Amino acid sequence: MGATATTGSPAAVARLIEALQQLAPAMPISSLRQHTRAHALREARTCYDHLAGRLGVELMSAMIGNGHLTGGDGTFDLARARQDRPTGYGHDVDYTLTASGEELLAGLGLRLPARRRPVRYCVDWSEQRHHLAGGPRPGPARPVHAGRLDTAHRHHRAVSVTDAGRRGLRDVLGIDLTPP
Repeated sequence: MGATATTGSPAAVARLIEALQQLAPAMPISSLRQHTRAHALREARTCYDHLAGRLGVELMSAMIGNGHLTGGDGTFDLARARQDRPTGYGHDVDYTLTASGEELLAGLGLRLPARRRPVRYCVDWSEQRHHLAGGPRPGPARPVHAGRLDTAHRHHRAVSVTDAGRRGLRDVLGIDLTPP
C-alpha cells in the first residue's frame, strides 16, 4: 500500500519540526571538530537573513538597553508564550523602533521598507531569548557585515567577528564580544 503525501501550511510544518526537535535526544559530540563547530554556531550564526546565537541576542539586548527598541525586554518565557515557540519567528511581542533606532540604522546605511512591519524577532534556539529578524533591508545582518563580520566557514552558518567588527560593535552599541 502506498502512502499518500499530505501538504500542510508552512507554519504547520514548522510546528511539527519544532515538536520533533523537543523530543529528539541531543546529538553526542564525539570529536574536537564537532565541538568547535557547535560552539561556533552557538556564538554567532546566520538565521535566514539575520544574525542569531549569542551575538544576535546581544545585538537585540543592546538595542533594547540603549533605547533603540521598545515593546519587550528580549526574554522568552514558555509559560507565558501565546504563539511563540522555543525556536522560530516570534509573534507575542510588538517591538517598535524608536527615533534613536531609526537614526542608528540610517547611520549604518539601512532604511526600513515602506510596507513591512519594521521590527520582527525570532526566539533563538541556543539562547532562548529574542534576536532581531527581518525589518531593515537587506536585513539586520547587514550593519554587522558593515562592521566587518566575516563568515567563518563556507559549509555552515557560523559567523566570526573580525577585530574591526568587535571594535565597531563595542563603540556603536556597547557590545563586548570577549568570550564568556
